[in-house]
Amino acid sequence: MKIVIAGAGAVGSHLAALLSREDQDIILIDESPEKTARLLNSGDLDLMTLNVSPTSISGLREGGVHQCDLFIAVTPEETRNITCCMLAHTLGARKTIARVDTAEYTMPQYSDLFRQMGVDSIIYPEGLAAREILDGLKRSWVRQYWEVADSALVMLGIKLREKARITGIALRDLCDAQTPYHVVAIKRGDDTIIPSGNDELRNGDIVYFMTKKRHIGYIREIVGKEDYADVRNVMIMGGGRTSVHVAEGKPDFYNVKIIERSEERCHRLNELLEDSDIRIIQGDGRNTALLLEEGLSDMQAFCALTPETETNILACLAAKRMGVRKTVAMVENMDYVSMAEKLDIGTIINKKMIAASRIYQMMLDTDAQNVKCLTIANADVAEIVVGEGSIVAEKPVRELRLPHGITLGGYVRGDSQGDLINGNTQLQPGDRVVVFCMSGLIKMMDRYFSKKSSGFRLF
Repeated sequence: MKIVIAGAGAVGSHLAALLSREDQDIILIDESPEKTARLLNSGDLDLMTLNVSPTSISGLREGGVHQCDLFIAVTPEETRNITCCMLAHTLGARKTIARVDTAEYTMPQYSDLFRQMGVDSIIYPEGLAAREILDGLKRSWVRQYWEVADSALVMLGIKLREKARITGIALRDLCDAQTPYHVVAIKRGDDTIIPSGNDELRNGDIVYFMTKKRHIGYIREIVGKEDYADVRNVMIMGGGRTSVHVAEGKPDFYNVKIIERSEERCHRLNELLEDSDIRIIQGDGRNTALLLEEGLSDMQAFCALTPETETNILACLAAKRMGVRKTVAMVENMDYVSMAEKLDIGTIINKKMIAASRIYQMMLDTDAQNVKCLTIANADVAEIVVGEGSIVAEKPVRELRLPHGITLGGYVRGDSQGDLINGNTQLQPGDRVVVFCMSGLIKMMDRYFSKKSSGFRLF
C-alpha cells in the first residue's frame, strides 16, 4: 500500500513510525526540514520524507499522491488538512483522511458532503479523547475501561496493589476454562508482556483483563479494589474542547466542576454547558487552596486536561495526595507518557496516540471494527471480524500457531452475549474477535482473519 502522510507533527510522526514497521510504501510531507530530520534521527524508520507544502499541487505530485492508496492529512491546521485532502482526491488519491478541530464535521449527516469534497474520513482527536476519558470514569478503580462487541465483552486495565489476591501464582494455575476472565496483557515497568501460562502477576503490574460485564464485580474483588467509591463528583482542570465534550457526554448522575483560568473562556463555557449539574469556576487549577475550597477532597475523580503536560501531571499528583482515587491526565508530550506512568498519576490520555490508532484501524485489510492503543503499554487491541474461508475459521485456536506476542481474548457470535476464548474454541465466519498484540503486529492478523482469496481492500 502506498501511503502519503501530510504533517510531521506528533500525530503524523507517531503514525509514520507505526507504519514503518510494516511493508508499506510511506512518504511523509512537511515543509519543515527540522521536523522530518528529527523523525528520521529518532530511529531506523523505513520511509521517505519530502519538504514541500502539503497544499502545493506540484509538491503533492512530487510526493506521488496521484498514485497513492491512502492520503492522511494531520497538520495542526484544520482548513489545511481539508484543502490538501481535496487536492489529493482530485489528483487521484484513492482514499483521504483529515484531522479536524470542529466537532460538527463528525456528524453523520455531513459525511456525504465531505466525500463529495474529496474527504473520505474525518478524525476529531478531542472527541475520541473525551470518549476514552468517560469510559475511564465509569470505574474509579480501573486505569482503562473499554466495552467491545456492543458491550458483550469488556477490557479492564487495573494496577495491582498489595490487596490483590492473584499475585505470585502462575497463570496456568490461576486460570482454567471455567475462570470468568482472561489475562491478555501485562505492563511491568518498561516491559509489555502478552502472557503465557508460565507468567505470574506481581504487585505494581498493570494487568489487562478480558471478561463479561457480569463478572466485573468478581474481578474487582480479587484485585482488592472494593474500597474505591463509585464516581459521582468530578473536577476538571482546563476548559478546552476535550473538557467540553467530557461534560456534555457525562451521565446524568455526575456532578462536574470545571476550573478555568480565562474569564473569557469561562463565559463561553457557561454558554455551551447549560446543565445545572455543571459548574464553571474561574481560577488557576494549580492553586491547591482553590481546589480544596471548591471541594477537591469530596471528588471521586479529578481530570487535568489543560494544554500543558507538566501542569496536568503535577495537578494529578497533588490530587492523589489530597485523597482523590481516580485521576486522569492529558499527556500530550509523547516523551512524558512513560514518566507519567512511573509517577503513578492514574489514567493517561494522549490524543495523538488515540487518533493514530483510529487511522490505523482504517488501513487494515481485515474487517477491524475497533482498534485501541493501550497508551502506556506497547500493545494494541482490535475487534476483528472472521472472514469467510479465513485461517482462524479452519481449526481450534490451540492449533492456529499464532505468532508470539498475539493472543485472542474473546468473541461474539451472532446475537450472543459473547464468550471468552480458550484453546478448544472453534471460531466461525462472522464472529467478532477481540485480538491483543504487541504494537505493530495487528497487520499480521490480515493473513489469519481475511478471506484467502481477498485482494486489496483499504477499508
